[in-house]
Amino acid sequence: MNCRARAIPFPTYRWKLNNWDIDLTKDRYSMVGGRLVINNPEKSRDAGKYVCLVSNIFGTVRSSEATLSFGYLDPFPPEERYEVKVREGVGAVLLCEPPYHYPDDLSYRWLLNEFPVFIALDKRRFVSQTNGNLYIANVEASDKGNYSCFVSSPSITKSVFSKFIPLIPQSDRAKVYPADIKVKFKDTYALLGQNVTLECFALGNPVPELRWSKYLEPMPATAEISMSGAVLKIFNIQYEDEGLYECEAENYKGKDKHQARVYVQASPEWVEHINDTEKDIGSDLYWPCVATGKPIPTIRWLKNGVSFRKGELRIQSLTFDDAGMYQCIAENTHGIIYANAELKIVASPPTFELNPMKKKILAAKGGRVIIECKPKAAPKPKFSWSKGTELLVNGSRIRIWDDGSLEIINITKLDEGRYTCFAENNRGKANSTGVLEMTEATRITLAPLNVDVTVGENATMQCIASHDPTLDLTFIWSLNGFVIDFEKEHEHYERNVMIKSNGELLIKNVQLRHAGRYTCTAQTIVDNSSASADLVVRGPPGPPGGIRVEEIRDTAVALTWSRGTDNHSPISKYTIQSKTFLSEEWKDAKTEPADIEGNMESATVIDLIPWMEYEFRIIATNTLGTGEPSMPSQRIRTEGAPPNVAPSDVGGGGGSNRELTITWMPLSREYHYGNNFGYIVAFKPFGEKEWRRVTVTNPEIGRYVHKDESMPPSTQYQVKVKAFNNKGDGPFSLTAVIYSAQDAPTEIPTDVSVKVLSSSEMSVSWHHVSDKSVEGYQIRYWAAHDKEAAAQRVQVSNQEYSTKLENLKPNTRYHVDVSAFNSAGYGPPSRTIDVITRKAPPSQRPRIISSVRSGSRYIITWDHVKAMSNESAVEGYKVLYRPDGQHEGKLFSTGKHTIEVPVPSDGEYVVEVRAHSEGGDGEVAQIKISGATAGVPTLLLVLVVPILGVLACSGF
Repeated sequence: MNCRARAIPFPTYRWKLNNWDIDLTKDRYSMVGGRLVINNPEKSRDAGKYVCLVSNIFGTVRSSEATLSFGYLDPFPPEERYEVKVREGVGAVLLCEPPYHYPDDLSYRWLLNEFPVFIALDKRRFVSQTNGNLYIANVEASDKGNYSCFVSSPSITKSVFSKFIPLIPQSDRAKVYPADIKVKFKDTYALLGQNVTLECFALGNPVPELRWSKYLEPMPATAEISMSGAVLKIFNIQYEDEGLYECEAENYKGKDKHQARVYVQASPEWVEHINDTEKDIGSDLYWPCVATGKPIPTIRWLKNGVSFRKGELRIQSLTFDDAGMYQCIAENTHGIIYANAELKIVASPPTFELNPMKKKILAAKGGRVIIECKPKAAPKPKFSWSKGTELLVNGSRIRIWDDGSLEIINITKLDEGRYTCFAENNRGKANSTGVLEMTEATRITLAPLNVDVTVGENATMQCIASHDPTLDLTFIWSLNGFVIDFEKEHEHYERNVMIKSNGELLIKNVQLRHAGRYTCTAQTIVDNSSASADLVVRGPPGPPGGIRVEEIRDTAVALTWSRGTDNHSPISKYTIQSKTFLSEEWKDAKTEPADIEGNMESATVIDLIPWMEYEFRIIATNTLGTGEPSMPSQRIRTEGAPPNVAPSDVGGGGGSNRELTITWMPLSREYHYGNNFGYIVAFKPFGEKEWRRVTVTNPEIGRYVHKDESMPPSTQYQVKVKAFNNKGDGPFSLTAVIYSAQDAPTEIPTDVSVKVLSSSEMSVSWHHVSDKSVEGYQIRYWAAHDKEAAAQRVQVSNQEYSTKLENLKPNTRYHVDVSAFNSAGYGPPSRTIDVITRKAPPSQRPRIISSVRSGSRYIITWDHVKAMSNESAVEGYKVLYRPDGQHEGKLFSTGKHTIEVPVPSDGEYVVEVRAHSEGGDGEVAQIKISGATAGVPTLLLVLVVPILGVLACSGF
């Protein structure tokens, strides 16, 4: 542990553990400078709070505390975990129950069946990082397996995993269940600037949708919601993010809500803290030490490392005993901060060596002068003044201040002369002298006049002054008390510097912000004189203020506001604008009255959308233009109303066997008009009188599937859809005519035949069935040693009579069947065909042993390839003759071990040789040849796995 202090002379260091001095003479401790090293630390002996104390002749300071902790993560208990049986469609929770550990910063994942296969999280599955439990909203058959909780501690870089928990889904007719929140975040205390994570997850079938909100307030700008919706993260949390947060889970069966509060607190931070201070003996000390934080920090003091006082520090009549090292400590439940400072007490006789009086003091005729007298002295001295030999006393024109300064007002020629300041305390006395001389007073001789202009025009402010000719004169202009910076404001302000004693100001392209009181100050080093005038700027109105939204109805609200500044031109009219979340653009609102005159301060906004959030702003206009808009009003929501728009594009049809699929275009949010929005779907067979009605509660869904085992296939239905909310129902859409799903095919494809093409391919053909509703055919195939459930599937359209199966295993028995299908499902499969793929092609590549040029030909020879017992016998060889860098060329076939190819006329060529068998083509050997030289080319023997796409392009 490090401890380092700045000090002269060099300090000594010592350490305390839990307020006990550490014996640094023991072998297990060593210290270099202030750095403490503990050899082979042990939890029982060394855990605790450490403090470093540093001392020299000026005092002692104490460091902040450091805590030494020992992290650990025990293994999971060895006992087997019980199996969990859950009906399909029902939610499940697998408990992690992490082992004993420190610190509490674990991360959790779940293994499935084996390491390192971790389950993927989605809207249906969630792992809480609070307790490690695995939550499954509703169990599916695919969830079957062995689960293990995998726990990691980043602090000690260690991981452990639990015994496996078997999860066994029980086959059952899937039922629907309302949303039920099982992962609930608690009241949370967060430090300012921290990142906060809230978890919420619900069980239910179908999987519930999760929504987050902050009660009566917008969500923080830094809030992010995970893809699954189960985790809300607030980054860099601020005080305004404190509040009540809500998680809502909903499926069409029901909803569930959970609320908890987030509190934002803060560690101590200094507002004002102590610094090294030097005080006169006998004076008073007030050392302010103020910290902010939440909760409010307490203040305590140390003097030379020992507890001294609490609260504010005041010491009267300081003595040398009060000197030393002081520490102000601010602390709350979240932290502790230290401020260190030295207090020096000084005592000395008066001396002017460091700060003598000015030898020459100038003062303006009729003006005022202050002659400073600031000797160094402790304790504070008493002061007296003389002019020449005359002792000065306080009078109507002369005053001696407590700090020793001499003030003279209404100065005349008689006040010129030598002035001496005398200072005396109980340790000695001293004096210093300066000469006072008089100058002519500075006067404004031509003052600025009031000016009235319109925005965009120019204005001139005059200012001429007289002054003492021996002094330099400068002009300073200020607007409403703030000095004008001519460098920064050069676009609008310019002054005349060509004529002596003239400070004229030119204001170019005047804007509204330039209006106000302008003051010209003529100044020398001795005195100054000022004069002021007003600039009135006429222009477009300022923004209206105080917007209030009242009498909120479904399609109208009443607005009131207060007049802004008219900028010296009467307001002629107001324009009201509105904005919703549908667009970031402000649009002119329709109002009653349609034209809002400039003397009005209220109006009604009409033709609004029911149950919609709105903001409003107001813009004023006068004869000089349109002003800036007001601040937006608070966001309000209009009252709800029954929907008045019907869903469009109603249609549907088709689907699986015994189903009626109804579809429509969901209404956008602006047409919801109220809470609890949904749809009522009505349908009936063509010709019947009674309509059957179904409610769809999800406003985002535009689809309903009705299942009925008694429904005849391909039957004509009439359907219509309308919207509803908590205020009532809207109008029905136009009636559409659709057809229920057709039956799945009942015929079996005939004359199914299978032809083996190679070790990895086979061709399947069949005769079509006569059913006109068939959309295509499905070919299933699986290895004889696999289960039928593992069958691969290939689907083709009803225009196909055959297909090729690829990527098969060599020398393997396969089962193959064919079935017809349509939108309602699959028909019965054909009889199963058994076939065996060819043995694999030879794995040995040809070894090219020679390449000899003979005139215009190359003779290339290779060794015979011998097939292994599990490989297909060699039937011959394929040779590809191609330009280097290209895939296509001339293909030769031969049963010999040699071939002749032409000498390339240009560039290099590649000759590829591979064995051919009934199982396919073997691996490739290749050689490059060139027509440039007659020598033997370099042999490039490259092992290449055959790529069917490339071979097809090359003619293999």
